[in-house]
Amino acid sequence: MKRFLIRFFVVLVLAFAMPLTLCAQTLDEAARQAAQQNDAKVLSAHTVRDGDKQIHVIKLLTKSGVVKTVRIRVKKR
Repeated sequence: MKRFLIRFFVVLVLAFAMPLTLCAQTLDEAARQAAQQNDAKVLSAHTVRDGDKQIHVIKLLTKSGVVKTVRIRVKKR
C-alpha cells in the first residue's frame, strides 16, 4: 500500500509539473506560453498539419542568443 501511495503521489506531481504549453489550443496561447516558459522572445509562429494532427511550431530567441524551436501538438476538443 505504501508503494502504491508513493507512485500515485509521483504521478500526481508529474502531471501538475507538465508544461502548460502542452494544453495550448490557439497559436497565440502556445506562443505566449512558450516564450514565458523559456524566458525568450517569439521570432515566428505557425501551425502545420502532420496527417490528421495539427502542430504549432514556435521559433524563440533566448536571452543568451540561442534560437530554439518548440513544437506543440494541438489538443482536439
